[in-house]
Formats: sequence, structure tokens, C-alpha cells
Amino acid sequence: MALHPVRRRLAFFGSPAWAVPVLEALYRHHQVVLVVTQPDKPAGRGLKLTPCPVAAWAEERGLRVEKPARLRKNPEFLLLFKELAPEVAVTAAYGKILPAELLGVPKYGFLNLHPSDLPKYRGPAPVQWTLINGETETAVCIMQTDVGMDTGPVVARWRTPVGPDETALELSERLRDKGIELLLAVLADLEHLQPIPQPPEGTHAPMLHKDDGKIVWERTAQEIYNRHRGVQPWPGSWFEFRGRRVKVLGLLNEGMPCAGPPGTVLRVAPGLTVAVGQGCVTLLEVQPEGKRPMSAAEWARGVRLSVGERLA
Repeated sequence: MALHPVRRRLAFFGSPAWAVPVLEALYRHHQVVLVVTQPDKPAGRGLKLTPCPVAAWAEERGLRVEKPARLRKNPEFLLLFKELAPEVAVTAAYGKILPAELLGVPKYGFLNLHPSDLPKYRGPAPVQWTLINGETETAVCIMQTDVGMDTGPVVARWRTPVGPDETALELSERLRDKGIELLLAVLADLEHLQPIPQPPEGTHAPMLHKDDGKIVWERTAQEIYNRHRGVQPWPGSWFEFRGRRVKVLGLLNEGMPCAGPPGTVLRVAPGLTVAVGQGCVTLLEVQPEGKRPMSAAEWARGVRLSVGERLA
């Protein structure tokens, strides 16, 4: 598909900072008649209602922004959407499933930028679970949205190896940036797309929870390292020591056999090396609860951690 100067009248649905570059590219190349985001949420010490990053970016540029609490059974929003008459709508990390009555409004439907190799990793956390599960290859897809969760036909796909040390933040931004290129090419050629249906069965990528970041020392070193990459920047890797949570900011898979029950401290300097289910990992930087980030060795000295002690 070749890019050519076709300006589409479009609506954009997205919310977090990750989606802002997608909207920015659409704003440069097309006519954005509506931006739809999640409602404002309390933030900061004063819990002041604050717009999400996409809403803030769009409002600064005078774009029309709507923040419906729900899309289903919302006749006012449906009427507005019909009146604005977008040719096509684009979603990127919007966070809500779209009802059928909305999907049928634009002439060319809805397109979704999804950072996984569909049907693998449908759902809200595709990049995170790609890394947690140790995948060595992934993709970004442009998909025609249907009423299911990431089940619509794919109109463009770009596959790529996963870097052995890439974090979820790094990989998601790399896939998004390539996805923007694909999306612009698809928008330039809407009249001639050849959608490829997905198989009905796929892999689900559920939302992460805080406990997904807990280091389970009984896992292998590679599994712990993969999970550490996948839970960046949230919820992050963490363990407990003497009843307090310690966040792990830097972690290394030593790639060698180590002796000792899982969770046993084998060395405290220059890094904190811990035996795991298979092999060992070295903690490089940590942040104890309520304190500043520090080297793992500095933390170990401060709490008088000894070789042979067990971490929880």
C-alpha cells in the first residue's frame, strides 16, 4: 500500500500517553473531527480531576473532546457521533469495548492499532504478557474492530523479533511507532483493503495487577527476568523482606547454575545475587518502601543482610 495525500474525516478513541503519538500523526495527516477518551480522574495530592494525556493534548489544540462514562445505551453520544459523520474511526488503547451501533456509523468502520501478533494476546496487556511468556517474536496489527475483544479481521501486520532485554515500555513504543506507519498506509488505501479474518481461538492478555510483579524465587532465572521485563514500568518487580516491600529496579539473569534453596542470598556485593528455582539472579538497584532508589549492595549493607538469609 502506497501513501498518497488523502485526507480522511476521522474520529479517534484513545486515552493514555502511549496513544498520544498516534493522535498526533493523525492530526498532521487527516481531519480529526472528534477525540473520545476516558473520563477525567482524580490525580495528585489534592485528587483534582485531571484529563488523561490524550484529552489534554487534544484540548490544547482545540479539538472536540468527549469523555463518555459509557458507550452502551448512550443515545446522546450516538447521535453526536452520527452528526459528526466521520468516514472512519481509529482506536489505540481506548480501554472500552465498542457497541455494535457505534461500529456501524463510519463508512469504513473502526480501525484498531494493536501491539501483538493477533490472535495472540488479545486484551488490555498484550506487550506485557508477550514478554512475561518469553516470546521471541511479536507483531503490531491494524485490525478492523468488531464487537469482540480484538477479534476483528487484520488489514496490516508487521512482525519483529523481540529483543532479549527489551522491557514492556521499550517494546510497546517500538511497536506503536511502526503501527503508526501501517495505520497511515491503511488510511490512504481504505477503498482497497483485503481484511484477513482471525481464527476464533486466541490468547488472552488480562490486565496486570500489583501481585503480578511479585518475584517468585521458585521460578527459573529466565522466567523471573522475563517477568521483570514485562512488568515495567507497572507494577514493577518486588519482593518482601522483614515484612516490608522492596521494589527491584534493576535485575540481571546470571545465566549460570547456582546452589541453594530458592530465595537464598548467595552474595551481597557488588550486586545482590539470589538463588532461584533454576540458576540465580542478581539485583542491581532497589527501592525500599518509602525510600529513595539505591544500589542493591547499599540496601543490603543498610539492613545488614547476610549471605545465607532468605528473601520472601
